[in-house]
Amino acid sequence: MAPLPLNGTRVLDLTRVLAGPLCTMLLGDLGADVVKVERPDRGDDTREWGPPFDSRGESAYYLSVNRNKLSISVDLSAPSERQTLQGLMAAADVVVENFVPGSLDRLGISAESAMRDHPHLVWCGITGFGHASRRPGYDFVVQAESGWMAITGEPDGSPMKVGVALADVIAGKDAALAIVAALAAKARGVAFDHRIVISLADSARAALVNVAQNSLVTGSNARRWGNAHANLVPYQLFKAKDRPVVIAAGNDLQWRACAEALGLSQLAIDPRLATNAGRLAHRELIVRAFERTLAERSAADWIRVLDDARVPCGIVKTVLEAIADSAAASPLAGMPSSVGGHVRFAPPLLNEHGDVIRKLGWDAFRNTT
Repeated sequence: MAPLPLNGTRVLDLTRVLAGPLCTMLLGDLGADVVKVERPDRGDDTREWGPPFDSRGESAYYLSVNRNKLSISVDLSAPSERQTLQGLMAAADVVVENFVPGSLDRLGISAESAMRDHPHLVWCGITGFGHASRRPGYDFVVQAESGWMAITGEPDGSPMKVGVALADVIAGKDAALAIVAALAAKARGVAFDHRIVISLADSARAALVNVAQNSLVTGSNARRWGNAHANLVPYQLFKAKDRPVVIAAGNDLQWRACAEALGLSQLAIDPRLATNAGRLAHRELIVRAFERTLAERSAADWIRVLDDARVPCGIVKTVLEAIADSAAASPLAGMPSSVGGHVRFAPPLLNEHGDVIRKLGWDAFRNTT
């Protein structure tokens, strides 16, 4: 197996639930040695977030973001146990934690003292609402307060959350990116702030991207468009004869190809619809014509026609259908790495590697298969 870019990098994982564990899993996928520190008896909250549970009794939720790690349980309320943690920290390259701000300080563990004692250390704290707020950071709450729910759902329906905990996912990826940037700066000898603070709220607001920019430019609140798009037409869901499809015409060439492929030549040559601004102004005309036409044939038929015309389109797949497209997906190791990494270790049982880590420290990775 070829070396991975973070081979030899040591990451001390003091996180639980989703954003932090996802961050450290990505680093582990890229080759980092990740020690997951958990509470005795219960461990990560998500170990109990089921059913479903696998044959080992591990929840699917926990399994999804905890591969490529070794696990040790540490009672941080006990001084001797904190010494174990301090020993691991002294030899680590990165610490990632998502404690409520101030909680670690009360245990005598702080980012400031750790980085003073270990100047090489990169410290990443993941919070809900920033390092000055003690509010618990749950994805659902962040989706509500970041503006996401206000723009998600049918125009005349209730605000809706995204179907996955996407604020957590984005924050976890932001944290991984910031850590990799810090490690790159350290390798080049560039002076930088070794303390990284990522908040779910900041990540979620930044992810509004073009929607936020629309409001910044117009001074108006964004609205819900359901499965349509505020700035593009046609760019939405339609019902074929048997199941839904989506069509995403992103430019004038794709628009004309799409209309021609659907047999709507009159629309393709209509000068009112030649530009995106014109199509936005005549949204209902286009949508009604597309709805009538697409209902006449099966989704598979239309996808073949539109693919041949090089029009962006797709069938609305179930989760099982989507997973089937990924041959490397595993009930234990989860989905394949999205960053080009490898699965080296299955998600660990609670304290599975506690004895070997206490005995060998970071060398436990050289003695674990």
